[in-house]
Amino acid sequence: MKTTRLPGITFPKPTILRKIDFKIVSIALLSFIVTFLGASYYFSYTNSNSIKASLSKSLQNENDYKVSLENISQELENLKTQDQIKRNEELNATIKSMEISYDTAVSVYENLLKLKDKTETDDKLDDLFTSSLTLLSERKYSEANEKLKELTKNIDEVEAKIAAAAQPTIPANIASSNTPPGTGYSRQSVTTDVGTFVVSMVAADIGSTRVIVDTASEGDCGNDCPVLSLADYVSRNGAFAGINGTYFCPASYPSCAGKTNTFDLLVMNKNKYYFNSGNNVYSNNPAVIFGNGYVRFVSSASQWGRDTSVDGVISNYPLTLLNGNITFGGDDDPKKGSRGARSFVANKGNTVYIGVASGVTVAESAHVMKSLGMENAMNLDSGGSTALWSSGYKAGPGRNIPNAILFVKR
Repeated sequence: MKTTRLPGITFPKPTILRKIDFKIVSIALLSFIVTFLGASYYFSYTNSNSIKASLSKSLQNENDYKVSLENISQELENLKTQDQIKRNEELNATIKSMEISYDTAVSVYENLLKLKDKTETDDKLDDLFTSSLTLLSERKYSEANEKLKELTKNIDEVEAKIAAAAQPTIPANIASSNTPPGTGYSRQSVTTDVGTFVVSMVAADIGSTRVIVDTASEGDCGNDCPVLSLADYVSRNGAFAGINGTYFCPASYPSCAGKTNTFDLLVMNKNKYYFNSGNNVYSNNPAVIFGNGYVRFVSSASQWGRDTSVDGVISNYPLTLLNGNITFGGDDDPKKGSRGARSFVANKGNTVYIGVASGVTVAESAHVMKSLGMENAMNLDSGGSTALWSSGYKAGPGRNIPNAILFVKR
């Protein structure tokens, strides 16, 4: 899904790769860019001192590779905007080839990470990616692109198999019911007009429960933002339940370099601080407001002001149900159309629900919400971020997250 920058990405070391240490991958990609800038420097007659400084820093201090990557990326932009007279046709062709190859490598690697969030993969995929990096470092762009194409094909084949078996077999010990719990945790199968799905959810009456949003950061953050596990959020707030929050830019995604763990959606945390209050780009996205004794869903965050008397505010998308009517039937985003675990926040009267529907697309989760008799429902982040807590993890734990929705006794 076209997330908010998402999702809102840096170069840490994800544990999900068995063979590829992400820092090594990062350095390999960085070396690839360094090679490119070295060639560009040879043909360029401007910016020599700043380029030399960037290269020197990146080569001398491996620990600062993230900062170096940001600096080098800026130099790349500078080179691309130079007077064309100062760049010959050969250099232009080299720049184009490297840009295409680098962008492809980043995109394919992120797809590989997302696949590993869903299932165990064999060593062949890791080997193909490693081979492509080696070829890129040798400036064998055509061969590298062929490897990346092969890897993409293999990823697509595994994704197709996952999709074919995505709707899980309902365990015999799970009760079938379209009636959500009045309070507490429940795991049940729900029958809809598009299939039967397992839903894990926690219910709480808003009259006796404060629904808050906690954030790892105390204020707006543009890069290398703090994150916590859902269990940490629960523990430090004395909450009895919680779920992962907004889309964000995971640290394991290469395209998030320079904006690690950031999120762009409107959030008011427990300290009454409004995150991204000045960001109007995403003001048309839905939001849910948790007040003292009431819950309100709005189809656009711009419909809500900056009232700090409420307990919490969080925006995400899409809104799947509004006033009992399905409001999302699918779009052209393949990520929303793939089946997986989908986190949600919903309400039925003064009862607020947080939960995870398994093996569903976002559109199918809307049918699940309607079949449960929910009045309003909003999709939350999912994939590797999926986590639901109620006396322990009921789903996840996923990756560490920048914000979470929590149930706290009044």
